Amino acid sequence: MSFPNKFIPALVLGLALACSASGQVKSGQPFPALTGHGLEGTLPDTAGHVVLIDFWATWCAPCKASFPAYTEIQREFAPRGFVLLAVSVDQTAAPYEQFIERFKPAFPTVRDGKQKLISEVRVPAMPTSYLLDRHGIVRSVHSGYHGESTVKALRDEINRLLEEKS
Repeated sequence: MSFPNKFIPALVLGLALACSASGQVKSGQPFPALTGHGLEGTLPDTAGHVVLIDFWATWCAPCKASFPAYTEIQREFAPRGFVLLAVSVDQTAAPYEQFIERFKPAFPTVRDGKQKLISEVRVPAMPTSYLLDRHGIVRSVHSGYHGESTVKALRDEINRLLEEKS
């Protein structure tokens, strides 16, 4: 089968996009270890916990909207073995620090200023969150933050994972 020359650039672009998307961390796969990426801040103990890792940025309006809801989720589920970790992708520290001072999240935050973890995970959009089971396996991926629909889905999924036998 041959393609007219005018279709070759589109074919090459399509294959390149398919190959780059295939490297994204997806549901059913182990999430990469959080250590060794030069994350700035204190990493929480996640061993044996259900974990939500949320990638966000200070310039992202949906990210700002998610923080109050995520604070409620952390407070609600932490006593049952849940940890929420917010990973900022801001390359400079000042906007990150101002954001944290303003919003005062009830969950740990770190900054991926060197973009190492975000590059390994291949995060598709801001914000994107990865819900991990107690063994570090990605059970769901939420791209974007859509208010109550995202909160409801996360609460249902977190509850289900916390109720699973280890």
